[in-house]
Amino acid sequence: MQNRKSRVSEWMTAFRFLPAMALIVACAPQDMPPPTRSAQFETYPERLFDTFETQCAGPGEKFEKVGNRVFECQEFLPPDTTAFLILNYDGYPQDLPKSVMRMTSTKNTTGYRVDAELFFNVPQKQGPAVKVPVESKALDQALGALFQKMGGSPT
Repeated sequence: MQNRKSRVSEWMTAFRFLPAMALIVACAPQDMPPPTRSAQFETYPERLFDTFETQCAGPGEKFEKVGNRVFECQEFLPPDTTAFLILNYDGYPQDLPKSVMRMTSTKNTTGYRVDAELFFNVPQKQGPAVKVPVESKALDQALGALFQKMGGSPT
């Protein structure tokens, strides 16, 4: 039980970086591809995805399966960050921006590749939402460490 609590705590530490990073992140231009964090697993990383779902159960958080082996955790942001995103990305105040962590698993010849994508989703009054990538070396390192602890090899 202690080992499971330790793994959950590690995931919470990595996942909780996202809202904190919202306050200091330098937003990348829209036309650049979003950063991804990836790892290769020999078998399907069920423990990773179970932990991901478990940790996305707090107030203002929503876990969702959005496709085949694609999972998201969406979370409302602090008021200052919300206002910044609405004002700087022409957001629609009646549909608030959220931080999104998306994990995708893809089967390949050596097992499963998992890609983590982190971004702010800023709904627009008309047209598709703007995806603002979150870039952070500290977050990349935390995700790499998490992947390794869950049995993956960062790529």
